[in-house]
Amino acid sequence: MMSNARLLLILILGGGMAIASTLATAEDVRERFEKREFADAAGERLPYRVLKPKNYDPKQRYPLVVFLHGAGERGSDNTIQLVHGMADFASDQIMESYPAFVIAPQCPDNLQWVEVPWTLDEHQMPKEPSTPLRQTLELVTALQKEFSIDPTRLYITGLSMGGFGVWDAIQRHPDLFAAAAPICSGGDATLAKRIKDVQVWAFHGDADGVVKVRRSRDMIAALKAAGGSPKYMEYPGVGHDSWTATYRDPELYKWLFAQKRAAKP
Repeated sequence: MMSNARLLLILILGGGMAIASTLATAEDVRERFEKREFADAAGERLPYRVLKPKNYDPKQRYPLVVFLHGAGERGSDNTIQLVHGMADFASDQIMESYPAFVIAPQCPDNLQWVEVPWTLDEHQMPKEPSTPLRQTLELVTALQKEFSIDPTRLYITGLSMGGFGVWDAIQRHPDLFAAAAPICSGGDATLAKRIKDVQVWAFHGDADGVVKVRRSRDMIAALKAAGGSPKYMEYPGVGHDSWTATYRDPELYKWLFAQKRAAKP
């Protein structure tokens, strides 16, 4: 019996040629994410998906991971934002080893997590957060009221456009997240002192032709100069897609879920 495996039909044709035709594929674990919408105080809606811990027990407290997708996954279908990384978080192994909530909001087509160009050598953090990032942070608060979530174990990760959102979110709210994992992105290096106590592991490919690798390098250098102790992984010969290797690395999850912020008095 073949369970959770790819089933193939082999057609034997004249001349002995065999053609394999896919009849069924393994379960898409991204279907484990529940489709939802969040409405802010003004009634503006933010589509998002949520992955709940297996066998959720409200008597226990669980970590919550915020995932911010890249520019190519913007829209309103509340589906495409799951294309990168979320199958890894929803895998049997990760869900069994690290029971947690994972949320994946979707940024509208015409907006960004941070309203700054991605090709610059540097940028200053905008005075106000973008609308979808503000809504996402409000969503985190709402979910803490709905579910049993550990406020000392809130994490945030994202790639490319979403990585910029990660840096922006922790710089605006340095006391909210215990850890952050921004991928192929950058933040405002002049504000590094704000986040010196946030545990950060950044990732970038040294051949990235979309977001300059110096953006991650500069943030790591600024954090170290401010007294922080960030981790940094730079993939040699890798272009913009540094997220595939990152989200497939078991060490990321081991590190991420081990982080805990000091409880507020």
